[in-house]
Amino acid sequence: MNKNYQISLLFNANKAYDRQVIEGIGEYLQASQCHWNIFIQEDFTTDIKQFQNWKGDGVIADFDNPHIATLLAQSDIPVVGIGGSYDNLEDYPAVPYVATDNASLIEAAFVHLKQKGLQRFAFYGIPHDSWERWACEREKAFVNLVSREGYYHSIFRGSETNSETWQFDMNRLSDWLQQLPTPIGIIAVTDARARHLLQACDALNLVVPDKIAVIGIDNEEVTRYLTRVSLSSVGQGTRTMGYSAAKLLQKMLEGERWVGKSFPRILIPATRVYERQSSDYQGVDDPYVVQAMHYIRQNACKGIKVEQVLDHIGISRTNLEARFKQERGHSIHHEIHQVKLNRASYLLASSELTIADVAEVCGYPSIQYMYSVFKKAFNQTPKEYRTERN
Repeated sequence: MNKNYQISLLFNANKAYDRQVIEGIGEYLQASQCHWNIFIQEDFTTDIKQFQNWKGDGVIADFDNPHIATLLAQSDIPVVGIGGSYDNLEDYPAVPYVATDNASLIEAAFVHLKQKGLQRFAFYGIPHDSWERWACEREKAFVNLVSREGYYHSIFRGSETNSETWQFDMNRLSDWLQQLPTPIGIIAVTDARARHLLQACDALNLVVPDKIAVIGIDNEEVTRYLTRVSLSSVGQGTRTMGYSAAKLLQKMLEGERWVGKSFPRILIPATRVYERQSSDYQGVDDPYVVQAMHYIRQNACKGIKVEQVLDHIGISRTNLEARFKQERGHSIHHEIHQVKLNRASYLLASSELTIADVAEVCGYPSIQYMYSVFKKAFNQTPKEYRTERN
Protein backbone atom coordinates (compact mmCIF):
# COMPACT_ATOMS: atom_id res chain seq x y z
CA MET A 1 0.00 0.00 0.00
CA ASN A 2 1.33 3.46 -0.88
CA LYS A 3 2.24 5.66 2.06
CA ASN A 4 0.56 9.05 2.36
CA TYR A 5 3.43 11.50 2.84
CA GLN A 6 2.92 14.65 4.91
CA ILE A 7 4.50 17.50 2.93
CA SER A 8 4.86 21.13 4.01
CA LEU A 9 5.12 24.02 1.57
CA LEU A 10 6.85 27.08 3.01
CA PHE A 11 5.93 29.97 0.73
CA ASN A 12 4.20 33.33 0.98
CA ALA A 13 1.55 32.99 -1.70
CA ASN A 14 0.59 36.66 -1.55
CA LYS A 15 3.38 36.93 -4.15
CA ALA A 16 2.75 35.93 -7.76
CA TYR A 17 6.10 34.11 -7.90
CA ASP A 18 5.24 31.87 -4.93
CA ARG A 19 1.71 31.18 -6.17
CA GLN A 20 2.97 30.05 -9.55
CA VAL A 21 5.60 27.80 -7.93
CA ILE A 22 2.83 26.21 -5.87
CA GLU A 23 0.78 25.73 -9.04
CA GLY A 24 3.75 23.87 -10.54
CA ILE A 25 3.89 21.61 -7.49
CA GLY A 26 0.18 20.97 -7.96
CA GLU A 27 0.74 20.10 -11.62
CA TYR A 28 3.25 17.42 -10.54
CA LEU A 29 0.79 15.98 -8.02
CA GLN A 30 -1.91 15.78 -10.67
CA ALA A 31 0.43 14.26 -13.26
CA SER A 32 2.14 11.74 -10.99
CA GLN A 33 -0.82 10.94 -8.71
CA CYS A 34 1.67 10.61 -5.85
CA HIS A 35 0.27 10.28 -2.33
CA TRP A 36 0.98 13.62 -0.68
CA ASN A 37 -1.01 15.38 2.00
CA ILE A 38 -0.07 19.04 1.69
CA PHE A 39 0.26 21.29 4.71
CA ILE A 40 0.27 25.02 4.00
CA GLN A 41 -0.89 27.90 6.17
CA GLU A 42 -4.54 28.73 5.58
CA ASP A 43 -3.63 32.36 4.86
CA PHE A 44 -0.81 31.17 2.54
CA THR A 45 1.93 32.79 4.62
CA THR A 46 4.89 31.23 6.40
CA ASP A 47 4.78 31.01 10.20
CA ILE A 48 8.22 29.71 11.11
CA LYS A 49 7.38 29.26 14.80
CA GLN A 50 4.37 27.13 13.93
CA PHE A 51 6.44 25.08 11.47
CA GLN A 52 8.99 24.23 14.19
CA ASN A 53 6.31 22.09 15.86
CA TRP A 54 5.32 20.36 12.61
CA LYS A 55 6.19 16.69 12.13
CA GLY A 56 6.13 15.46 8.57
CA ASP A 57 7.95 13.67 5.80
CA GLY A 58 9.26 16.41 3.53
CA VAL A 59 9.45 20.12 2.75
CA ILE A 60 9.60 22.33 -0.32
CA ALA A 61 10.57 25.83 0.76
CA ASP A 62 11.42 29.32 -0.43
CA PHE A 63 15.17 29.53 0.18
CA ASP A 64 15.28 33.17 -0.90
CA ASN A 65 14.07 33.78 2.66
CA PRO A 66 17.25 33.42 4.80
CA HIS A 67 15.19 32.65 7.92
CA ILE A 68 13.70 29.61 6.21
CA ALA A 69 17.08 28.56 4.79
CA THR A 70 18.64 28.73 8.27
CA LEU A 71 15.72 26.84 9.83
CA LEU A 72 16.06 23.96 7.37
CA ALA A 73 19.85 23.84 7.10
CA GLN A 74 20.15 20.89 9.47
CA SER A 75 16.78 19.28 8.81
CA ASP A 76 16.51 15.52 9.35
CA ILE A 77 13.71 15.17 6.78
CA PRO A 78 14.00 15.60 3.00
CA VAL A 79 14.13 19.27 1.93
CA VAL A 80 14.08 20.82 -1.55
CA GLY A 81 14.89 24.50 -1.82
CA ILE A 82 13.53 26.92 -4.42
CA GLY A 83 15.04 30.34 -5.05
CA GLY A 84 17.27 32.45 -7.22
CA SER A 85 20.47 31.41 -8.96
CA TYR A 86 23.90 32.60 -7.80
CA ASP A 87 26.96 33.76 -9.69
CA ASN A 88 29.15 32.30 -6.93
CA LEU A 89 28.60 28.54 -6.62
CA GLU A 90 29.54 28.66 -2.94
CA ASP A 91 26.37 30.66 -2.24
CA TYR A 92 24.06 27.75 -3.07
CA PRO A 93 22.49 25.98 -0.07
CA ALA A 94 23.46 22.42 0.83
CA VAL A 95 20.14 20.92 -0.28
CA PRO A 96 18.67 19.87 -3.64
CA TYR A 97 17.80 23.22 -5.22
CA VAL A 98 15.70 24.54 -8.09
CA ALA A 99 16.48 28.10 -9.17
CA THR A 100 15.19 30.78 -11.47
CA ASP A 101 18.15 31.69 -13.68
CA ASN A 102 18.66 35.36 -12.82
CA ALA A 103 21.28 35.89 -15.52
CA SER A 104 18.87 34.46 -18.11
CA LEU A 105 16.09 36.83 -17.00
CA ILE A 106 18.33 39.89 -17.29
CA GLU A 107 19.75 38.79 -20.63
CA ALA A 108 16.25 38.30 -22.07
CA ALA A 109 15.25 41.83 -20.98
CA PHE A 110 18.51 43.36 -22.23
CA VAL A 111 18.38 41.64 -25.63
CA HIS A 112 14.77 42.75 -26.06
CA LEU A 113 15.65 46.41 -25.43
CA LYS A 114 18.83 46.21 -27.49
CA GLN A 115 16.96 44.76 -30.47
CA LYS A 116 14.66 47.77 -30.31
CA GLY A 117 17.67 49.90 -31.16
CA LEU A 118 18.45 51.29 -27.71
CA GLN A 119 22.09 51.90 -26.77
CA ARG A 120 21.77 53.19 -23.21
CA PHE A 121 20.54 51.07 -20.32
CA ALA A 122 19.62 51.43 -16.67
CA PHE A 123 18.57 49.17 -13.81
CA TYR A 124 16.08 49.89 -11.02
CA GLY A 125 16.75 47.49 -8.20
CA ILE A 126 16.29 46.95 -4.48
CA PRO A 127 18.56 48.19 -1.64
CA HIS A 128 21.48 45.90 -0.91
CA ASP A 129 20.60 45.78 2.79
CA SER A 130 17.46 43.84 1.83
CA TRP A 131 17.44 40.09 2.46
CA GLU A 132 16.16 39.57 -1.08
CA ARG A 133 19.45 38.25 -2.44
CA TRP A 134 17.99 37.44 -5.85
CA ALA A 135 17.72 41.18 -6.49
CA CYS A 136 21.46 41.64 -5.92
CA GLU A 137 22.14 38.76 -8.32
CA ARG A 138 20.00 40.38 -11.01
CA GLU A 139 21.80 43.69 -10.57
CA LYS A 140 25.17 41.91 -10.79
CA ALA A 141 24.06 40.13 -13.97
CA PHE A 142 23.00 43.48 -15.47
CA VAL A 143 26.32 45.16 -14.68
CA ASN A 144 28.30 42.23 -16.07
CA LEU A 145 26.28 42.21 -19.29
CA VAL A 146 26.29 45.91 -20.15
CA SER A 147 29.92 46.35 -19.06
CA ARG A 148 31.04 43.45 -21.25
CA GLU A 149 29.28 44.99 -24.26
CA GLY A 150 30.51 48.50 -23.51
CA TYR A 151 27.17 50.30 -23.14
CA TYR A 152 26.35 53.31 -20.97
CA HIS A 153 24.50 52.22 -17.83
CA SER A 154 23.10 53.60 -14.61
CA ILE A 155 21.78 51.92 -11.45
CA PHE A 156 19.26 53.11 -8.90
CA ARG A 157 18.16 50.98 -5.94
CA GLY A 158 15.79 53.33 -4.18
CA SER A 159 14.30 52.32 -0.86
CA GLU A 160 12.06 49.63 0.56
CA THR A 161 8.85 51.56 -0.08
CA ASN A 162 6.00 51.88 2.39
CA SER A 163 2.98 54.14 2.78
CA GLU A 164 4.78 56.59 5.08
CA THR A 165 7.77 57.21 2.80
CA TRP A 166 6.05 56.64 -0.55
CA GLN A 167 6.10 60.25 -1.77
CA PHE A 168 9.71 60.78 -0.70
CA ASP A 169 10.74 57.55 -2.43
CA MET A 170 8.95 58.53 -5.64
CA ASN A 171 10.59 61.95 -5.55
CA ARG A 172 14.04 60.33 -5.34
CA LEU A 173 13.15 58.01 -8.22
CA SER A 174 11.98 61.02 -10.24
CA ASP A 175 15.26 62.83 -9.57
CA TRP A 176 17.18 59.86 -10.97
CA LEU A 177 14.95 59.55 -14.04
CA GLN A 178 15.39 63.22 -14.92
CA GLN A 179 19.18 62.86 -14.85
CA LEU A 180 19.26 59.97 -17.32
CA PRO A 181 20.20 60.56 -20.96
CA THR A 182 17.43 59.59 -23.37
CA PRO A 183 16.40 57.50 -25.14
CA ILE A 184 17.19 54.76 -22.61
CA GLY A 185 15.92 51.31 -21.73
CA ILE A 186 15.37 50.51 -18.05
CA ILE A 187 15.19 46.99 -16.65
CA ALA A 188 13.30 46.85 -13.36
CA VAL A 189 14.15 44.05 -10.94
CA THR A 190 10.43 43.21 -10.61
CA ASP A 191 7.15 44.24 -12.20
CA ALA A 192 6.28 46.10 -9.00
CA ARG A 193 9.36 48.30 -9.41
CA ALA A 194 8.59 48.72 -13.12
CA ARG A 195 5.21 50.11 -12.10
CA HIS A 196 7.01 52.75 -10.01
CA LEU A 197 8.90 53.79 -13.12
CA LEU A 198 5.78 54.10 -15.27
CA GLN A 199 4.00 56.20 -12.64
CA ALA A 200 7.00 58.49 -12.18
CA CYS A 201 7.42 58.94 -15.95
CA ASP A 202 3.75 59.81 -16.26
CA ALA A 203 4.03 62.45 -13.54
CA LEU A 204 7.17 63.91 -15.13
CA ASN A 205 5.75 63.78 -18.67
CA LEU A 206 8.67 61.59 -19.72
CA VAL A 207 7.36 59.84 -22.81
CA VAL A 208 7.20 56.03 -22.54
CA PRO A 209 8.53 54.23 -24.54
CA ASP A 210 9.94 56.89 -26.89
CA LYS A 211 12.23 58.48 -24.28
CA ILE A 212 12.24 55.80 -21.58
CA ALA A 213 11.46 52.17 -22.43
CA VAL A 214 10.63 49.97 -19.44
CA ILE A 215 10.60 46.22 -18.93
CA GLY A 216 9.94 44.32 -15.71
CA ILE A 217 10.40 40.74 -14.54
CA ASP A 218 7.66 38.32 -13.38
CA ASN A 219 4.86 38.97 -15.88
CA GLU A 220 2.69 39.62 -12.83
CA GLU A 221 -0.93 39.61 -13.99
CA VAL A 222 -2.20 42.08 -11.38
CA THR A 223 0.62 44.63 -11.75
CA ARG A 224 0.28 45.04 -15.49
CA TYR A 225 -3.27 46.37 -15.12
CA LEU A 226 -2.33 49.11 -12.64
CA THR A 227 -0.76 51.59 -15.08
CA ARG A 228 -2.08 53.39 -18.14
CA VAL A 229 0.84 52.11 -20.21
CA SER A 230 0.78 48.32 -20.47
CA LEU A 231 3.96 46.79 -19.04
CA SER A 232 6.40 44.57 -20.93
CA SER A 233 7.85 41.82 -18.76
CA VAL A 234 10.08 38.75 -18.75
CA GLY A 235 8.30 35.56 -17.73
CA GLN A 236 9.92 33.21 -15.26
CA GLY A 237 9.51 29.45 -15.48
CA THR A 238 7.95 29.36 -12.03
CA ARG A 239 5.55 26.49 -12.69
CA THR A 240 8.43 24.46 -14.09
CA MET A 241 10.38 25.26 -10.92
CA GLY A 242 7.56 23.96 -8.75
CA TYR A 243 7.14 20.85 -10.88
CA SER A 244 10.90 20.11 -10.83
CA ALA A 245 11.11 20.63 -7.05
CA ALA A 246 8.20 18.27 -6.43
CA LYS A 247 9.80 15.65 -8.67
CA LEU A 248 13.07 15.94 -6.72
CA LEU A 249 11.29 15.60 -3.40
CA GLN A 250 9.44 12.48 -4.54
CA LYS A 251 12.79 10.88 -5.42
CA MET A 252 14.05 11.67 -1.93
CA LEU A 253 10.91 10.22 -0.33
CA GLU A 254 11.57 7.05 -2.31
CA GLY A 255 15.05 6.79 -0.83
CA GLU A 256 17.39 8.71 -3.15
CA ARG A 257 19.99 10.83 -1.33
CA TRP A 258 22.80 13.20 -2.27
CA VAL A 259 25.77 14.21 -0.16
CA GLY A 260 28.34 17.00 -0.11
CA LYS A 261 28.59 19.11 -3.25
CA SER A 262 26.73 16.59 -5.37
CA PHE A 263 23.32 18.07 -4.54
CA PRO A 264 21.32 18.58 -7.74
CA ARG A 265 20.92 22.19 -8.84
CA ILE A 266 18.40 22.83 -11.56
CA LEU A 267 18.38 26.25 -13.26
CA ILE A 268 15.16 27.26 -14.99
CA PRO A 269 15.70 29.92 -17.70
CA ALA A 270 13.41 32.79 -18.66
CA THR A 271 10.39 31.59 -20.59
CA ARG A 272 9.83 34.55 -22.92
CA VAL A 273 9.49 38.31 -23.17
CA TYR A 274 5.89 39.52 -23.05
CA GLU A 275 6.14 42.65 -25.18
CA ARG A 276 3.64 45.40 -24.47
CA GLN A 277 3.55 49.16 -24.89
CA SER A 278 6.16 50.12 -22.26
CA SER A 279 9.07 48.77 -24.33
CA ASP A 280 7.71 49.35 -27.85
CA TYR A 281 10.49 51.80 -28.70
CA GLN A 282 10.34 52.86 -32.35
CA GLY A 283 13.58 54.82 -32.69
CA VAL A 284 11.78 57.99 -33.81
CA ASP A 285 14.04 61.06 -33.87
CA ASP A 286 11.62 63.81 -34.86
CA PRO A 287 10.43 65.51 -31.62
CA TYR A 288 7.10 66.52 -33.17
CA VAL A 289 6.37 62.92 -34.19
CA VAL A 290 7.40 61.68 -30.73
CA GLN A 291 4.97 64.13 -29.09
CA ALA A 292 2.22 63.22 -31.52
CA MET A 293 2.69 59.48 -31.00
CA HIS A 294 2.58 59.92 -27.23
CA TYR A 295 -0.63 61.96 -27.48
CA ILE A 296 -2.19 59.39 -29.80
CA ARG A 297 -1.30 56.48 -27.51
CA GLN A 298 -2.90 58.25 -24.58
CA ASN A 299 -6.02 59.44 -26.40
CA ALA A 300 -6.74 57.32 -29.48
CA CYS A 301 -9.36 55.27 -27.66
CA LYS A 302 -11.16 58.46 -26.64
CA GLY A 303 -12.20 58.96 -30.24
CA ILE A 304 -9.75 61.71 -31.20
CA LYS A 305 -9.37 62.85 -34.80
CA VAL A 306 -6.33 64.12 -36.68
CA GLU A 307 -7.38 67.71 -35.96
CA GLN A 308 -7.02 67.22 -32.21
CA VAL A 309 -3.50 65.85 -32.66
CA LEU A 310 -2.60 68.92 -34.71
CA ASP A 311 -4.05 71.26 -32.08
CA HIS A 312 -1.99 69.51 -29.40
CA ILE A 313 1.28 69.69 -31.36
CA GLY A 314 0.72 73.16 -32.80
CA ILE A 315 1.98 72.73 -36.36
CA SER A 316 0.23 72.49 -39.71
CA ARG A 317 -1.27 69.27 -41.02
CA THR A 318 0.94 69.32 -44.12
CA ASN A 319 4.05 69.65 -41.95
CA LEU A 320 3.14 66.89 -39.48
CA GLU A 321 1.86 64.51 -42.16
CA ALA A 322 5.19 64.87 -43.99
CA ARG A 323 7.10 64.17 -40.78
CA PHE A 324 4.94 61.09 -40.07
CA LYS A 325 5.45 59.80 -43.59
CA GLN A 326 9.22 60.10 -43.21
CA GLU A 327 9.49 58.65 -39.68
CA ARG A 328 6.60 56.15 -39.62
CA GLY A 329 5.87 55.48 -43.28
CA HIS A 330 2.17 56.21 -42.89
CA SER A 331 -0.35 58.94 -42.05
CA ILE A 332 -1.48 60.35 -38.70
CA HIS A 333 -4.92 58.80 -39.27
CA HIS A 334 -3.33 55.37 -39.76
CA GLU A 335 -1.42 55.79 -36.49
CA ILE A 336 -4.65 56.51 -34.61
CA HIS A 337 -6.35 53.55 -36.29
CA GLN A 338 -3.45 51.22 -35.47
CA VAL A 339 -3.28 52.22 -31.79
CA LYS A 340 -7.02 51.52 -31.40
CA LEU A 341 -6.70 48.20 -33.20
CA ASN A 342 -3.72 47.15 -31.08
CA ARG A 343 -5.59 48.05 -27.90
CA ALA A 344 -8.68 46.13 -28.98
CA SER A 345 -6.55 43.10 -29.95
CA TYR A 346 -4.79 43.17 -26.58
CA LEU A 347 -8.05 43.36 -24.62
CA LEU A 348 -9.66 40.56 -26.61
CA ALA A 349 -6.67 38.30 -26.00
CA SER A 350 -5.97 39.14 -22.35
CA SER A 351 -9.21 40.28 -20.67
CA GLU A 352 -12.71 38.98 -20.01
CA LEU A 353 -14.43 42.15 -21.25
CA THR A 354 -17.34 41.50 -23.57
CA ILE A 355 -16.74 42.34 -27.22
CA ALA A 356 -19.25 45.18 -26.87
CA ASP A 357 -17.27 46.59 -23.93
CA VAL A 358 -14.01 46.30 -25.88
CA ALA A 359 -15.58 48.25 -28.76
CA GLU A 360 -16.71 50.94 -26.33
CA VAL A 361 -13.44 51.38 -24.40
CA CYS A 362 -11.44 51.45 -27.65
CA GLY A 363 -13.52 54.28 -29.07
CA TYR A 364 -15.32 52.46 -31.86
CA PRO A 365 -18.72 53.99 -32.64
CA SER A 366 -20.40 50.56 -32.65
CA ILE A 367 -19.64 46.87 -32.28
CA GLN A 368 -20.54 46.45 -35.95
CA TYR A 369 -17.86 48.95 -36.92
CA MET A 370 -15.25 47.07 -34.86
CA TYR A 371 -16.28 43.82 -36.58
CA SER A 372 -15.67 45.50 -39.94
CA VAL A 373 -12.24 46.79 -38.84
CA PHE A 374 -11.16 43.35 -37.57
CA LYS A 375 -12.39 41.57 -40.66
CA LYS A 376 -10.33 43.91 -42.82
CA ALA A 377 -7.19 43.75 -40.64
CA PHE A 378 -7.13 40.07 -39.65
CA ASN A 379 -9.67 38.38 -41.92
CA GLN A 380 -11.33 37.36 -38.65
CA THR A 381 -14.17 38.66 -36.52
CA PRO A 382 -13.31 39.83 -32.99
CA LYS A 383 -14.94 36.64 -31.66
CA GLU A 384 -12.79 34.45 -33.91
CA TYR A 385 -9.69 36.45 -32.96
CA ARG A 386 -10.39 35.93 -29.23
CA THR A 387 -11.15 32.23 -29.61
CA GLU A 388 -7.90 31.57 -31.49
CA ARG A 389 -5.80 33.25 -28.78
CA ASN A 390 -7.45 31.76 -25.71
